[in-house]
Amino acid sequence: MSNLISQFEDIKEKNNSINAYITFSDLPEKQLITDGKLSGKTIAIKDTISTLGLRTTCASKMLETYVPPFDAHVVTLLKKHGAMILGKTNCDEFAMGSSTEHSAFGPTHNPHDLERVPGGSSGGSAAAVAGNLADLALGSDTGGSIRCPASFCGIVGLKPTYGLISRYGLIAYGNSLEQIGPMAKTVYDCALLLECISEYDDRDATCIQTKNPEYTQHLDDDIGDLKIAVPKEFFGNGTDQVVEQTVWDTIKKLESEGAIIEEISIESIKYSLPAYYIIAMSEASSNLARFDGLRYGLHSEKSNDWNELFSKNRKLGFGFEVKRRIMLGTFALSSGYFDEYYVKAQHVRSLIASNFKRVFNKFDVVISPTMPTLPFKIGEKITDPLSMYMSDVDTVSANLAGIPSLSVPCGSSNSLPIGIQLMSNHFNEQTILNLGNKIEQFRGMVK
Repeated sequence: MSNLISQFEDIKEKNNSINAYITFSDLPEKQLITDGKLSGKTIAIKDTISTLGLRTTCASKMLETYVPPFDAHVVTLLKKHGAMILGKTNCDEFAMGSSTEHSAFGPTHNPHDLERVPGGSSGGSAAAVAGNLADLALGSDTGGSIRCPASFCGIVGLKPTYGLISRYGLIAYGNSLEQIGPMAKTVYDCALLLECISEYDDRDATCIQTKNPEYTQHLDDDIGDLKIAVPKEFFGNGTDQVVEQTVWDTIKKLESEGAIIEEISIESIKYSLPAYYIIAMSEASSNLARFDGLRYGLHSEKSNDWNELFSKNRKLGFGFEVKRRIMLGTFALSSGYFDEYYVKAQHVRSLIASNFKRVFNKFDVVISPTMPTLPFKIGEKITDPLSMYMSDVDTVSANLAGIPSLSVPCGSSNSLPIGIQLMSNHFNEQTILNLGNKIEQFRGMVK
């Protein structure tokens, strides 16, 4: 017990330089369960996921003092399986960002280089795992928010099939896009955590009732002559040469192991980024309308004018990036522009989903870089939102299509990690976990 207390204090000390956590839980030994699948495992939880009695801020001043009166479904399952919850991790405010710089609690630093970003928006969760501040972590992924920081921090991160994991208790950004998912140092631990949180929940209307597979029992199954597609659109302008080469080196290694590799084209992919941001920002505009300081969120000084009070509350409570996305989303939903932007984006989404379905009629897996670049320096892109949005170019299509997507470390450059992205058809997590396990073995990692 004393060792556990000492370990917890060490984590708090290390957090001073990384800023992975916003809020720490009570001493985790109070949660000790010895007979669960996750017993002895410490876990960090993204601060957009509700935790009973433990502050949940969404990294925003708007919810700085909010303490949920209930647990998210995934948190209930973590407790059931014996995980020790260490605390709530930093993220981009309301999960809107790709760097974990848009936080009211300051940026998170990449453990591999403290001057660089950890990725976002689940950057605190990734940094906690990579920096040995937790064994496991939960993140949420709306357009790459698990896979981006997993790639930048050199860990494993999975965006599950839309509907596999209950979103009950997740504070919404983009309902039709986002999923809670596992993050860990190894594919095995990622699969184990997925097993524990993928239990059906009837409180989430999007949750689909399926038989809960035991992913860890089949990780070493022979992948045989797996058919792998490599769309050229994921290697476009803006992809660092070292990233492209490292990913291709891994692909060629898989080919030498018996996988069948074919370069293909999915032309609709080039429209995925604008379609994603129109849909995501539109949903954000709707979801965040509830935070007005009257019913929820920060209260400014009283005023007899409702409009003035509403404006003051939202001005003080929201950061700049959140305000930008709300305004852009409101514009896309407004009369005269709804059909031109939002409806058209949904048509593109359907096209992308159907194209992926066509690809998976022939192939088992689609492979790409997770991120087109190496982790960039803190402050480097913060004043250039377009450049920041372009960071998501390889990840958003999986969210639009609702398919599972796994990021696995496949190499590094100047000690900065590089991730490879594995996508497959709906509810085919087992295939990409198995392939990720094979790639992990290439790098000499162990369970």
